[in-house]
Amino acid sequence: MTNESEDIQAVERLGEARDKIVTELRKTIVGMDEVIDEMMIAIFARGHCLLVGVPGLAKTLLVSSLAETMSLGFKRIQFTPDLMPSDITGTELLQEDPETHQRSFKFQKGPVFTNLLLADEINRTPPKTQAALLEAMQEKRVSSGGEEYKLDAPFFVLATQNPIEQEGTYPLPEAQLDRFLFNIMVKYPSHQEELDIMKSVTSDVEPIVNKVVDGPAILEFQHVVRRIPVADHVFEYAARLVRATRPDQADAPAFVRKLMAWGAGPRASLNLILAGKARAALRGRCHVAVEDIQALALPILRHRIIPNFAARSEGMTSDTLIAKLLQEIPSDENLLRKKAG
Repeated sequence: MTNESEDIQAVERLGEARDKIVTELRKTIVGMDEVIDEMMIAIFARGHCLLVGVPGLAKTLLVSSLAETMSLGFKRIQFTPDLMPSDITGTELLQEDPETHQRSFKFQKGPVFTNLLLADEINRTPPKTQAALLEAMQEKRVSSGGEEYKLDAPFFVLATQNPIEQEGTYPLPEAQLDRFLFNIMVKYPSHQEELDIMKSVTSDVEPIVNKVVDGPAILEFQHVVRRIPVADHVFEYAARLVRATRPDQADAPAFVRKLMAWGAGPRASLNLILAGKARAALRGRCHVAVEDIQALALPILRHRIIPNFAARSEGMTSDTLIAKLLQEIPSDENLLRKKAG
């Protein structure tokens, strides 16, 4: 058992580590502040991320640089239509003992046995292969030949999707999307950022990324994050926000009943609290604020709600509906305390 003062010191160390990690990433990555922040929140909250963005935005470079500065094993899988589940999880190989000449099957581990796995263009592979990865993400183990093999800890999956090429793709079903803590939108760089990228990438300088933390430290920080207390009024706000996305709820806002086909399930509420704890800790705080929940609503809810035809015909997206919801749901802390009390 740890006491409160030890946890406070651990949170301070985590905040310092975050600053150092960002400093190291700045050697290879220009901009993408929000993406970096959300990826680190996911890692310390033990979650997985789906990154959606057009090709060429340095998603692979960001993930590999993050693995390097965190001293994590890194592997990348390029998803294609002919990729088989065993190409991800591993396969049983028939091997012969050189001395006894006896033959036996031995499990050859696949690329999923790493710390940080980049699943590139996950929507380019058939559902059976997608399901094999998503099962490993959820269960943190792989089954083969009647045996179970635990994945390395810590284990994170950062999957990418290309939003513009839909031919020959297999979109992830909503139940599988729900396994991802965050759906992160990777946007184009600003004008100045694009200039900085051109200057840095076309130079002859090879940046050296230093290691800041390692696997055992990350596991320790994950436990610290879990121990951060959450006030009842913050639980109340997170619950009200998620429940308001459900069009069949009697107290759902009128625009939700009119424009939403489907709302978020309880996993969204859990993830808001867990990610809120990680966000607070990464900022050196030992308490979660309503502001943390609001800041994380978009990446947590955008892949868990479905706008209906009426919303799409009006040009409304998940993001615009969530933004409207954040304005609609009262966030006054005194009012929430009364409700929670």
